[in-house]
Amino acid sequence: MTTTKAFANHAADKPMVPFTFERREPGAHDVAIDIEFCGICHSDIHTARGEWGPTTYPCVPGHEIVGKVRSVGAQVKRFKAGQTVGVGCMVDSCQQCASCKEGLEQYCESGFTGTYGAPVKYEGGYTKGGYSTHIVVNEKFVLNVPENLNLAAVAPLLCAGITTYSPLRHVGVKKGDRVAILGLGGLGHMGVKLAASFGAEVSVLSHSPGKREDAKRLGAHQFILTSEPANIEKYQGYFDYILDTVSAKHDLGQALSLLKRDGTLMMVGASDQPLDLSVFSLIMERRKIVGSLIGGIAETQEMLDHCGRHGIVSDIELIAAEKINQAYERTVKSDVKYRFVIDCKTL
Repeated sequence: MTTTKAFANHAADKPMVPFTFERREPGAHDVAIDIEFCGICHSDIHTARGEWGPTTYPCVPGHEIVGKVRSVGAQVKRFKAGQTVGVGCMVDSCQQCASCKEGLEQYCESGFTGTYGAPVKYEGGYTKGGYSTHIVVNEKFVLNVPENLNLAAVAPLLCAGITTYSPLRHVGVKKGDRVAILGLGGLGHMGVKLAASFGAEVSVLSHSPGKREDAKRLGAHQFILTSEPANIEKYQGYFDYILDTVSAKHDLGQALSLLKRDGTLMMVGASDQPLDLSVFSLIMERRKIVGSLIGGIAETQEMLDHCGRHGIVSDIELIAAEKINQAYERTVKSDVKYRFVIDCKTL
């Protein structure tokens, strides 16, 4: 067992505090990783605060992990000590169901094993994530990280990056397509960068006029202020695809009205309230709504390789571990451009 420093909270209403626990030693197919950076995802906050159902405490969140391989098990062939690697939202799946066999582990029919908070037979009975100095993961769920990228800014690619890349690839976004990104936050800013890298004409749809300059800086060709009715009228039936990253209650009908016939609305934002929908918004122009959840391991590696070729990383604010609680409060207030990343060497 390896003593591991971490930050954890011990109840839904308690802050993140220093915590120590024991990681298992790597088995024959495992990779032991010294964590250098871990992104803060909004889902970490929801989980730590018990907002998405029961949480097992102490809770050590974190599923946007970048680090260096410390050691590998005897049967590991793809990784070696000193290599830069990443770990995302999953550390295991059944590997037997149809989804797993197709490389879609995120849709494992038995449920994938999350990087934190998931039942396992080691480390106290549940997984503990990347707000820590060290992690041990089966080699099938470890990813190669391009060395040419800023490693701290790579970390959010393991969640925000793949969450936006996967639906764009699934629907087949290509050069010349008109793509709108609804919402410019942690997910949205990655959607802009990735859609632009596919050669699409990218627009940002936002009700916040203060985000206009950032939208252009990130690669958007147009910024459309949705609070102005004239803009909504002007862009009726204009887009091939809209990537909806908004995690609050909002008007789906407005977004659908901006799609062409046979256009697709891709949902990756997770609102905690039901969204209203008039079926006529779909049937009159044969529009579609699809949902998407992260990506499988092969697709996540594809995304990282793509980002390496195009020099794409997340816009981040790097913090020491002692600032996690402040980062949580600022994330809830959308006071970050656009993701916090923990320097795990400060743990």
